[in-house]
Amino acid sequence: MRNILSISRKAVIYFFIILFVYAAVSKLADFENFQVQVAQSPLLSAFASFIAYATVIGELIIALMLCFKKSRLLGLYLFLGFMTAFTVYIFLILNYSPFVPCSCGGVLEDLGWWEHLWFNGVVCLVTVFIIITDSNTISSSFTSRFYFTAWKS
Repeated sequence: MRNILSISRKAVIYFFIILFVYAAVSKLADFENFQVQVAQSPLLSAFASFIAYATVIGELIIALMLCFKKSRLLGLYLFLGFMTAFTVYIFLILNYSPFVPCSCGGVLEDLGWWEHLWFNGVVCLVTVFIIITDSNTISSSFTSRFYFTAWKS
């Protein structure tokens, strides 16, 4: 059972890496259009240029952090932060904005807004599960090391 959980966790993290790299590359492929779409957002227009650059750079850095064991947990927290921000943004646009700009790239661009909201919500929940299971592994490892170190004294 533990092996299945470990393999599943790795597969999900690989999916997260692919998701963010794909999203960043698809935005970079048509960056001018992405900037215009962000600028059309009633919530983001004042900071459009900064947000466009920060989103792409952030997605690439987070994907890179998820590749390495030492930075993976921090990368998961940052991934969750980005996905939560994207989810809240979609919710606010759908419920409080008269205009719904489309600034997603690639395959996600083909999703409707409600499907995109559900997709993001599920990804956020899965990320929380991965963090909790990863944190349990880290904390139990720390506890056992601390116990053995204290016991030897």
